[in-house]
Amino acid sequence: MLQRLYEWMIDKAAHAHAERWLFLFSFIESSFFPIPPHPLLGLMCLARPDRAIRYGAICTLASVLGGLFGYTIGYFAYETIGVSLLKALGLWETFPAAACYLREFGAEIILIKGATPIPFKLLTLTAGFIQMPLFDFIWSSILSRAFQFMLVGILFWKFGAPIKAFIDKYLAWVSAGFIIIVVSGFVAFTMLAGGGQKPGDKCSGVTTMEQVFQRT
Repeated sequence: MLQRLYEWMIDKAAHAHAERWLFLFSFIESSFFPIPPHPLLGLMCLARPDRAIRYGAICTLASVLGGLFGYTIGYFAYETIGVSLLKALGLWETFPAAACYLREFGAEIILIKGATPIPFKLLTLTAGFIQMPLFDFIWSSILSRAFQFMLVGILFWKFGAPIKAFIDKYLAWVSAGFIIIVVSGFVAFTMLAGGGQKPGDKCSGVTTMEQVFQRT
């Protein structure tokens, strides 16, 4: 199913309204869509390196707005919608650990996420649930998302032709690398949720929401 969804998403890169699709995928990925917008962003940047920065900006804006939507779900509709989303996305078991780390470190976790493949949707839903200060959530989300998407846009804008030639030559390796990065993001938080207690780490080994509020 995910493979068909991925292929359908890639088809949108050649659509007449590709920028609208890019905005939509970036928006919904931040709250409930399982596939990140990076494949679509990459293909669009490959086709039009001169517009790569624009595409990166679209992704950043849409992702932050989508993050606010995820925050709203976590804040107002955790029981009715949030729980179902987390379970459907396979993030339910990692949710308590994410909540604990966000309560403990706040915006730092979202900033760190910008340099890692940890699912952003997990953090947006969690931030709303723990009622993280909205201002902190917004500014850290902007920086985190810009780091990922604007960096891609700038690199394609600056080195479009060489990057395209490299990907054309090593497409299989690039695809494999992308899959590994995505999977490792889910593994990262699975390890956080399932690891044993470590000295000085209040959140290691947290598996229930009761533990979250006991330790923080």
